[in-house]
Amino acid sequence: MTDTPAPDAQITPNVEDIKRAGFAAIIGAPNAGKSTLVNRLVGTKIAIVTHKVQTTRFPVRGVAHQGDAQIVLVDTPGIFRAKKRLDRAMVKAAWAGADEADAVVHLIDASAWVAVADGTASSAEKLSVEDDRRVIETLQQSGRKVLLALNKIDLFPHEQILPIMSELSEAGVYEEIFMLSALNGDGVDRLLKAIAAKMPAGPAMYPPEQTADLPMRLLAAEITREKLMLRLHQELPYQLMVETESWEPFDNGSVRIRQAVIVAREQHKGMVLGKGGSAIKAIGKAAREELTELLGQTVHLILFVKVDPKWQERREAYTAFGLEFDV
Repeated sequence: MTDTPAPDAQITPNVEDIKRAGFAAIIGAPNAGKSTLVNRLVGTKIAIVTHKVQTTRFPVRGVAHQGDAQIVLVDTPGIFRAKKRLDRAMVKAAWAGADEADAVVHLIDASAWVAVADGTASSAEKLSVEDDRRVIETLQQSGRKVLLALNKIDLFPHEQILPIMSELSEAGVYEEIFMLSALNGDGVDRLLKAIAAKMPAGPAMYPPEQTADLPMRLLAAEITREKLMLRLHQELPYQLMVETESWEPFDNGSVRIRQAVIVAREQHKGMVLGKGGSAIKAIGKAAREELTELLGQTVHLILFVKVDPKWQERREAYTAFGLEFDV
């Protein structure tokens, strides 16, 4: 499990009470906290969360409610300077999610900006701010106004953010600025109300009790990938993928799920397996426990490792996640 606390539970409305419905995209640099925020807004976990950047590879839709509004939240991949095909596909998916949304929230890791301002920033924090500035430039070029959410405000004295808020306000792309902590929930309700106010009139797009628009096979694969990322060396996760190859229900209510962990290099296979299979056993146990809780049924999870140096060049590896291959 991640160290993200359980999001606040929401009261599920009746479908006839929903008078407005639309899409809200959460965009921003990698590791700004987008998945944590979406999970918090939805009230349950629908996107994987780790401390590593580029965790989200494709837009994940979560369903939240506020008053008479249904909000389909799109947790987009991080926006960064992309070079490889997979990176380019992820960034394009992020901007596509923003272009199609009724409301857009630019989430910024405010602690990174504070660190840059006081000269204590790490290379990762400097890169995060550079990515934020790139997002701002793109928004300026488009002429679109969005909501700004300054995340991780629990990590520094609030007076340190005031000059940064002034600078960001002068960029001319933000309608309103929110200070919040997606991790502990501070300030999130105010942001949710602002998003809800932007939803257009119309009936519910999803049953009110549904929290995510994500095939269960895909969600199961993402949960296992999260456990891999949390367990393994930081350079490995971006060179692997997880595919749910089979899903076999049994009469006793249990289900057997068979997944392939695909790595790009032969030496990575040993890292995933671990000494005597210890790593893959621990990863499988953590994924199985979360899937059992999520599905409400006994899960038998079978993991195996395959080596495919060219998996990032296979079209089906992109289309399965709704990403464009030809970018």
